[in-house]
Amino acid sequence: MSEIQRRVAIIGAGVAGLTQAIALKTKLKFHNFTIYEKGSEVGGVWRTNTYPGCSSDIEIHCYSLSTDLYPYWDKSHGLQPEIQAYWITLSKKYNLYPHIAFNTKALSAEWDDVKQQYTIVAEDVFSGERTTSVAHVVISTRGILEVPKIPYEIPGVRKFQGDSFHSAQWPSLIDLQNKRVAVIGSGSSGVQFVPSISEDPSVEVVNFIRTPNWFINRPNKTSKPYIPFSDTAKWIFANIPLVMRLYRAWLTFPYVARPHLPVGDKAFQRPREAMTKYILDNTPDIYHSHMIPDYPLGCKRPVVERGFLECLWRSNVRLNFDGIAEIVENGIITKTGEMLPFDVIVYATGFDSERYPMHIRGLNGATVQGYYDAHGGPTAYIGTAIPDTPNFYLIIGPNTGAQTSAILIAEMQVAYILQLIEPVLTGSVSSFTVKAAPTDTYNAKLQERLSHSVYLHCSSWMRTNGTGKAFHPFPWRATFLWWLLRRPNWDHYTAVGAEKWAWTRRIKAVKNNLKYAAVLTLLWSCTSGSAQRILYETW
Repeated sequence: MSEIQRRVAIIGAGVAGLTQAIALKTKLKFHNFTIYEKGSEVGGVWRTNTYPGCSSDIEIHCYSLSTDLYPYWDKSHGLQPEIQAYWITLSKKYNLYPHIAFNTKALSAEWDDVKQQYTIVAEDVFSGERTTSVAHVVISTRGILEVPKIPYEIPGVRKFQGDSFHSAQWPSLIDLQNKRVAVIGSGSSGVQFVPSISEDPSVEVVNFIRTPNWFINRPNKTSKPYIPFSDTAKWIFANIPLVMRLYRAWLTFPYVARPHLPVGDKAFQRPREAMTKYILDNTPDIYHSHMIPDYPLGCKRPVVERGFLECLWRSNVRLNFDGIAEIVENGIITKTGEMLPFDVIVYATGFDSERYPMHIRGLNGATVQGYYDAHGGPTAYIGTAIPDTPNFYLIIGPNTGAQTSAILIAEMQVAYILQLIEPVLTGSVSSFTVKAAPTDTYNAKLQERLSHSVYLHCSSWMRTNGTGKAFHPFPWRATFLWWLLRRPNWDHYTAVGAEKWAWTRRIKAVKNNLKYAAVLTLLWSCTSGSAQRILYETW
């Protein structure tokens, strides 16, 4: 079938969606695709998260595509405007904008097994008008940072009369000057914007912390956040071949070589002691009894220190560990009974990562969320494919949280997905569906490995309902994830309409075997008689 007869739908114009679209154009020369994006610009989390101080938590050269390294990053860790600008530039470079349906939310995709295609329903976020289209392949790039989580379990959340919002929905016109600001939560987002908003001494900040964090101190000054690159360094990156790529490889190596996290604290005793000392040395004495976590290092995601501890010395910043009993019209009542008045409440409370935020129906009425529910939480085959959902693929799916850059993980998955969809887009195959048995086997091994890890030793957003199945971590080195995704195991997939494709593969395999046999025969004929006898005796 021609390209015009095949169509790909990509859900989301964030980093993963743009990476997939670029690969479709450059690797497969395929152009009949649409990216459904509910926002008005590309960038995903880097478009949405505009809170003060928003930045990457790993070195910025690890946060660019391997095909499009950028020599002119301003600092070692990029700020949100610069990162989004990078992806806007790539979208223009590869002419992706004509393929993007902005302000359009994909609501559902349902598989028609007779026509071997999905029917997609999308909605204009402003008018509410719905449209229907078809696609033969659907690639979800919605990730785990899309749906902000507001703690509605706290009584009175909706009562507050002042400004309140999630950090991922930061109002562009909000003015915090001379305001009393409550910050609920102290994860990666909170520790970034609290130092920024408290630079203004007229802003009074109270940060409510339920669970303290382990902070990663960067002893190597070259990796400390926000170290500017000199003009000389930028010139070298731009003009001397391989330097930038080698620098990126040097930064990436510690992540991809990092081992699986073992059980308990013993392996982390020295790092724990070092982090404990660092936290206590850099915080006021009044907080010392509350600042050291009671869970093992690595159980929750450690937070990169970028000025949060330093800002605790400011007179306009306070931490509160009393717990929140209720939110009222003009403030917060703590569990000690104290009433604290506020003008603004900011929720730095993470995201709802457990549920898939779109209706996907595959074979025999099976749905993605139904599969998640039946397996105790988000579950997939190598984080990429789900049984009974033909030609549907995830990027940054369940248990792809390897200890490395999300960009690198996305590139691994994109390369894998390309191999699966190329036969479909060329008309050699109608569909591929991952089988349930290999999916179950893979996840049984993965969960067994995780059962011996530190991840199950605390409540965490990476687990179903906080204490259940660990659905985000990848329990091996990132290099092993690459190995699993280097090429599909075709025996793990059911192919429909694949007779021509299967025959071509058999012929190719025979040809390859004949080539190997010819090489071995040639080597044998060139070997001396004595060597032949040695080889003969050995074999």
